[in-house]
Amino acid sequence: MLGFSDYEHLFIGHEALDLDRHHAILMNIEFHAGRPWPLDIALWDLAGKTQGQAVWKMLGGKAPRLRAYQSNGVHRSPDEMVGVATRCLAAGIPALKVRFGRPDLADDLAVLHAIREALGDQLDLMVDCNQGWRMPWDTTPSWDLGHALHVAKELEKLGVFWMEEPLHRGDYEGMRTLRNRVGIRLAGAEFTREPYELRELLERDCLDVFQPDAVLTGGITGLALFARQVAQRGLLFSSHTWGNGLGMMANLQLIAGTAGETYVEWPLDPPEWTPERRDYLLKSPLKLDSQGWFTLPDAPGTRHRAQRGDARTDAEQDSYFSLRENVVMHSRFTLQQAQEGARLPGMGRAEHAAHATAHGIEVPDELVAELRALAYPG
Repeated sequence: MLGFSDYEHLFIGHEALDLDRHHAILMNIEFHAGRPWPLDIALWDLAGKTQGQAVWKMLGGKAPRLRAYQSNGVHRSPDEMVGVATRCLAAGIPALKVRFGRPDLADDLAVLHAIREALGDQLDLMVDCNQGWRMPWDTTPSWDLGHALHVAKELEKLGVFWMEEPLHRGDYEGMRTLRNRVGIRLAGAEFTREPYELRELLERDCLDVFQPDAVLTGGITGLALFARQVAQRGLLFSSHTWGNGLGMMANLQLIAGTAGETYVEWPLDPPEWTPERRDYLLKSPLKLDSQGWFTLPDAPGTRHRAQRGDARTDAEQDSYFSLRENVVMHSRFTLQQAQEGARLPGMGRAEHAAHATAHGIEVPDELVAELRALAYPG
């Protein structure tokens, strides 16, 4: 959280479990400095450990078992995607999300047709259109309503379970109109920032599936009430979970404690995105059972035990990472992936290396130099 040290004095010396007070301060910090929500998650973890309860139970204990959908990120050929879908089905996972964004819409649709021809309706399919936001370097305009409607009609023919981010995140009227004109579920709001924006999306009947991520928007404190409001309207709350295993566990705790049974995002797209890479901060990778279910642990706090170096005692495993330790480990892992030429969704090697510095990650000087050298060779 770049620049957070400027605000540490607002928390030091205050009661750690005064979550509402801390959330109000974090809302102010977000306005002035960025997204500080990992601290809210850490405070819920502390609250759970102090009270001896899992966070999902503290939130209401709605559903300890959640059904996963495999979230794909890399653009592959139709034949390769049939292989991905076949392995997904063999693993017992009942649904797969396909990422659009190939050079032509026909290329994207060809992937869905190939999966349906090979596997029929054995898998629920979701489609991520990725029109809600852009990476810093991407100036491509978002789809307009006419194009989104055309795509939605094609997806309806293929029995797609939901269509994600078909329009810009602020196009409320476009989303409402699209939702009223098609029979497919619309999903979005994964990076939506402000509470009033989420309220607008809900009150204007823009979406069927709400996806805000507690790591990026409002923390657990800010999203718990909203998730219940979504569920009360008979809609789905299923957070975005792409990131590391700590953030993923926080979102699963949130969903299990508030919204109940729904499909939850399970980022998995080997060889580029494996459980080991996703969950590198955890002692061991998160796992689904043979039917694609994840059972929330009863252990106090938000997560499985975290990994700390090579020699890990129980005391170390139960302790917290400092902000710097967490950031440095993330940075070293990013550097390792960049050096290996690993592909993250939609990112080349140099872009991946630059990602660490572009997303507010504080790293030691020697790592900064290495990352910049990879990002800007020569």
